[in-house]
Amino acid sequence: MSGQMTGSTFTASAIVPTTSASKYLQQLCKHWQHTMAVEFDADHGLVTFPRDARGADWPGDGTATFDASAEGLTVRIDATSDGQLEGLKGAVSRHLDRFAFREAPLAFDWR
Repeated sequence: MSGQMTGSTFTASAIVPTTSASKYLQQLCKHWQHTMAVEFDADHGLVTFPRDARGADWPGDGTATFDASAEGLTVRIDATSDGQLEGLKGAVSRHLDRFAFREAPLAFDWR
């Protein structure tokens, strides 16, 4: 398992070093708001990934929380299983690298 389990939640977080954290946060949230529940402003974002997204059958919804700062983009993923956590980590990192193509691949030190 690569994240921490708290109760029935599996959690992983990373601080991604970039000077464009707010830009990438907004691009990610705008991209996902077409198909998922998303709340965001320039410094904070929350994306809810439905438990049945892309044909999955996870125990519950997963979330990704984004916080922009001068040091980088802090990403926290909360999932209902280790498999869902790993899938969301991959989705977030792939999408972020796509939007940050000039800096990609970005460093994700998942904890």
